[in-house]
Amino acid sequence: MTSSVTSGANSGTANSGTTSRAESLLRRMVEVPSTTGEEAELASLLARELPEWGFRSHIDEVGNVIGRRGDPDAPMIMLMGHMDTVPGDIPVRQEGSLLYGRGTVDAKGPLATMIAAAAAADLRGMQVVVAGVVEEETFGKGAQHLAETFRPDVAVVGEPNGWAGVGIGYKGRVMMRYDVSRPAVHTASPEEKATEAAALFWDRVRSYCDSYCEVVAAGDRAFDRPVPTLNDITGTIERALMTVSVRTPPGFDLSAFERFVTDAARDGTLYVDDRTPPVRVDPAGPAVRALCAGIRRRGERPKLKLKTGTADLNIVEPRWQVPMAVYGPGDSSLDHTDREHIDLVEYGRAVEVLREALGILAQAEWR
Repeated sequence: MTSSVTSGANSGTANSGTTSRAESLLRRMVEVPSTTGEEAELASLLARELPEWGFRSHIDEVGNVIGRRGDPDAPMIMLMGHMDTVPGDIPVRQEGSLLYGRGTVDAKGPLATMIAAAAAADLRGMQVVVAGVVEEETFGKGAQHLAETFRPDVAVVGEPNGWAGVGIGYKGRVMMRYDVSRPAVHTASPEEKATEAAALFWDRVRSYCDSYCEVVAAGDRAFDRPVPTLNDITGTIERALMTVSVRTPPGFDLSAFERFVTDAARDGTLYVDDRTPPVRVDPAGPAVRALCAGIRRRGERPKLKLKTGTADLNIVEPRWQVPMAVYGPGDSSLDHTDREHIDLVEYGRAVEVLREALGILAQAEWR
């Protein structure tokens, strides 16, 4: 977003001091490298910073940083965002209202939004927990630990959807490794080579997904279709290895798919490393409604979004089964790119939307 934040006594926007402080927090977070597995320095920074925002803080057994505010016996609002980023050195710099740097969008921007909003929200009758979690970009180690150690009453996961967007669904993921060997032969031999066997396995996976789209999936939405990706392949005539991932929609029969790929692997060895289920939350639930109300009060129509990737929502929602939504500023098309940046005007608006949504959730009517 490039439009300016409306000022005035009734606008509900943050004052310039609060805005400046929130921007400073985000910049300092982005300046600390935190690729997956190397989040400790950022966790330490946040553990020191959170008390300055009114939270009690600690770092848990797996490296998540936890901040609490409010009565520990009151119903809990959980706000969780991930600290880790993919690799990539993007010099931290500001050009006008645009802040560049790895993690500005995915997902330090959403996490900083949660800290600033929760610090300013009226939470009488509720407590809020802000969690910066580890290893979201791989297999969700931090979210898995959180899912086992907390039982919130409502939760928001921080991912970029734009300040006027609310995420309500993420696809699942199956991650497989295929390892196949063949005897050494001349390249002119008609015998099947290991690389050819691997290529055949990939073709079968892709054909299965294409057939699913023709027979099962309705409409043209990418969210409703399984999407296979050949992540990597290395090999020779004698041995080939590949990694394949499939983004799976709700309703996808994972058991049937695994039976198929087991057969398609023939005499190769197949390892299934990840089975993350797809998830879709109730669009009429209180978390979604509260965020939509905050967006509308700033003159914008909320956009409910179904995402083709996966997120920590996929891990915690099946465990907690409470009202949930996904929220955070930033353009998700910039995730993992060397152009990653966030508009600080949008970031400020997102802080105010979430602050107001938390105030709505703190009211008792929906519980």
